[in-house]
Amino acid sequence: MQEASKLGKFSWAMFDWANQPYFTVITTFIFAPYFTSVVIGNPAEGQAYWAYTQAIAGFLIAILSPVFGSIADAGGPRKPWILVFVVLCALGSFALWWAVPGQTTGIYLILAALVVGTVGVEFSLVFNNAMLPSLTSRDRIGRLSGLGWGMGYLGGLTALFIVLLGFSLPDTPLFGLDKAAHEHDRITGPLSAVWFVIFIIPMMLFTPDAKPSGIAKGKAVRVGLSQLIATFRSLKDYRNILFFLFARMFYNDGILALIGFSGIYAAGLFGWETMTLGIFGILINVFAIAGSFVGGALDDRLGSKPTIVISVLGLAVASMGVLSISDGEVLFGLPAAMPTEDSAMLSSPAELVFIGFAFIMGFFFGPAQAASRTLVARLSPPDKMGEFFGLFAFSGKATAFVAPFLIGVVTDITGQQRPAMIVIFLLLIIGAALMSFVREAEAD
Repeated sequence: MQEASKLGKFSWAMFDWANQPYFTVITTFIFAPYFTSVVIGNPAEGQAYWAYTQAIAGFLIAILSPVFGSIADAGGPRKPWILVFVVLCALGSFALWWAVPGQTTGIYLILAALVVGTVGVEFSLVFNNAMLPSLTSRDRIGRLSGLGWGMGYLGGLTALFIVLLGFSLPDTPLFGLDKAAHEHDRITGPLSAVWFVIFIIPMMLFTPDAKPSGIAKGKAVRVGLSQLIATFRSLKDYRNILFFLFARMFYNDGILALIGFSGIYAAGLFGWETMTLGIFGILINVFAIAGSFVGGALDDRLGSKPTIVISVLGLAVASMGVLSISDGEVLFGLPAAMPTEDSAMLSSPAELVFIGFAFIMGFFFGPAQAASRTLVARLSPPDKMGEFFGLFAFSGKATAFVAPFLIGVVTDITGQQRPAMIVIFLLLIIGAALMSFVREAEAD
């Protein structure tokens, strides 16, 4: 295999830079808390709405990802598919501008836009991930995957700085946005859309793609679906990767829920507003960048499986720490003062304990996800790379709707945010335990 040029590999890693603002400023730190606390107006009710929306998106991704991956293997190039889904994500993101405070009419259009945006970005990742093994040698694939995740967190960090310094902090935000109408929160949708479209350009220009198969598009669809059916029937011959994908169903659900609901939980517990959430996100991303680069090196040195297990257990510790924090208490009972109107930003004891566990969380996010992507590349047959990355996305989303759904149900029943967090801890622990059945070895 001939490696891609340094420019080609760096441009591929830029895709993570391009898509990360959607996850950072929309689904985690800025728009999600704004939606739950301001658009809906009640943190618990808003969390339930958000959870059900992510459950719907997760279900669609789980069902369709293997199909698109198989079609891509049959048809050849992945870039046209990436472009289609990037545009889809951008349209969904841009529509979030119309999520106004206390919205009553049109709320389901906003929820639909969130589904469209999430589906678009996740499907684009299926095809981008499938390009990874063809760009570098197997003994350096962990570093390239880690570079991508590190670039992604750096992109998210940069986007957060732009949101805070350009829109949240100034009395008069850029473009004369109206803070009273929360336009500084709503701008995150259009910002993420434009960012995504602009920063995929290097990958589209400089990263080598698979050559056309010569099969017409209609036939590629039929061939791809036939191959997918054959693969499902022959999964018994790929038991090792099947064990891994099953384990990932659990720990990845926990990771996604931890990422998606930590900011929402903090906003409801401490009353954090956009500025505080943005600074919190910046601090977590600094640790995530470091974790991604360290994890990439460990992946190539120790192997993908040990890197995944260490990272998932670290996240489980962090999730239990977050779960231990309630109003006026930390570590399941130790008294800790909560923030007041007169206290400095992120200075109360309860907030500091939360941030400490969040730093652990941030450090292990990247290695867990980057090493998972690397392990699929190492275990998958070269001629089925897109197909198995489709199954990889399937394993990450097949039950991903379950965690948000359970969180939504528990939140509805209890009327509180905290009890639902136990779901995340259990998913992480189960996933780490199931990794013991995985044998790390390269595909034949």
